[in-house]
Amino acid sequence: MRLFLLVVLCALVPSAPGQFLLQDSHTTASLRGIYSVDGKIAWASGTEGTVLRTTDGGSHWQRCSTPPNAEELDLRGIQAFGRSTAIVMSSGKGNLSRIYKTTDACRTWKLLLTNPDKEGFFDAMQFELSPSGHTGERGWLLGDPVDHRFVLMATFDGGLHWQKVYQAGLAEAPEQGGAFAASNSLLLTGLPLYFAASHGWLYEGASTCTMGLVQEHPQSCLDLFDFSKRQLPLAHQNETSGIFSLARWNNLAIAVGGNFKSPDRSEGTAAYSKDDLHWSAPQTPPHGYRSAVAYDEKNKRWITVGPNGTDISLDDGHNWSALKPDSEDQPDADKNWNALSLPFAVGPKGRIGKLH
Repeated sequence: MRLFLLVVLCALVPSAPGQFLLQDSHTTASLRGIYSVDGKIAWASGTEGTVLRTTDGGSHWQRCSTPPNAEELDLRGIQAFGRSTAIVMSSGKGNLSRIYKTTDACRTWKLLLTNPDKEGFFDAMQFELSPSGHTGERGWLLGDPVDHRFVLMATFDGGLHWQKVYQAGLAEAPEQGGAFAASNSLLLTGLPLYFAASHGWLYEGASTCTMGLVQEHPQSCLDLFDFSKRQLPLAHQNETSGIFSLARWNNLAIAVGGNFKSPDRSEGTAAYSKDDLHWSAPQTPPHGYRSAVAYDEKNKRWITVGPNGTDISLDDGHNWSALKPDSEDQPDADKNWNALSLPFAVGPKGRIGKLH
């Protein structure tokens, strides 16, 4: 009887939360791009034209060939479609912002786009996956404002050709801020389309296109977008504060950020919404500035990371608690993270971790 009660009690106690197990990336580059295809296949990118790839869940990371003339580029965004195909985005002023693609497991690369605006700066790139999850024909690219209007571009052929969205609602907020190329997670694709910016502004692009028209004549839908913006309850005092990452799971959306110049301040670091209209600040916020957020489906929780720590939420963003390493983890396993694509996280100096 006592044994039975012990088994029941153990079943009722939640398992110990997993922590990031540090992996050997064989690079000292600062990493901000990470994309996990299925937990085993993953791609990462960073400074000095660095692209990494694993096909065994991170036991071995291989350094890919550097895209042409990208040795000094900061590759801040990457998205992959299997073990052979990936698209990478660099961030920088003017022609330092580019898009490259590989289809042969990163042995060779093709330059798809160079920023045509001398004052432009690419911030984030997201492709919509097909039902199979292996191809991405329709993609979106966000850039800092040029002539006081955010740059939003779309592709319908996997990145070969790009078209600008010309819409008055893309005008920047009065504070004249931009967006943050921190973790390539500022965009939420689909209809409506969302992107986040400094000073706590969230832009929503609604469209009168029907799903049938989107599928049959996607280009014609670009002129039918209508963008509006609202300020979320996140830090918005200056250009170093605002929303740094967006994520969605079912009907719930989470935004995280803060002020990256004050990474230990917990005020204004997160918000949540169940209807995309009403956003609320959490009762207990993350413990500092956070640059990326994602839903951990395996452990049924939200997780957000930043330079000074990692936080989790078990109640859909209402309350956040610090995820601290235990005696079996590396002492700093919770710190110094830039971006998430679970189960992986990446950070400065070649830092890669896998949630376990």
